[in-house]
Amino acid sequence: MRQAGDLSCAPSIDAQQALARAEALCQQRGARLTDLRRRVLEIIWSSATPLGAYTILDVLRDDGRQGAPPTVYRALDFLLAQGLIHRLASLNVFTGCRRPGSHHSGQFLICRDCGRVSELSNPAIDELLRAETDARGFEVLAQIVEILGRCPDCLEEPTRHD
Repeated sequence: MRQAGDLSCAPSIDAQQALARAEALCQQRGARLTDLRRRVLEIIWSSATPLGAYTILDVLRDDGRQGAPPTVYRALDFLLAQGLIHRLASLNVFTGCRRPGSHHSGQFLICRDCGRVSELSNPAIDELLRAETDARGFEVLAQIVEILGRCPDCLEEPTRHD
């Protein structure tokens, strides 16, 4: 297995570590990590690939929970607001944040073949983008960089999308 921080799509944090970190952060902030929010976060972290809201809803229903899409979206909104997950707009899916305690912009490598995502958080990229937007007088409200390609594991396999 590759080490965290390289171009591998393997997650560097397991679900239990992520949940423990989330609980501690919410407690520090006075935010309430309800059972449902915790379960949604657990579902996201337990998946090898990012998940859409309806997939999360299906897992909740398999758990025997009643719910509708607004219930899942409210939980996702909370997790996003707390910086515990990221939304990948190009795919409309959610993935766990590797650095939930720190303010950072999102930079993601998305494998088109296996669907795994690797989160980068390179301050040099942030600085370059900030310099470019400042030079143009552009106010940045949110910054997420999504890079579509093929991960090292999939590069070892024949191309599926040719």
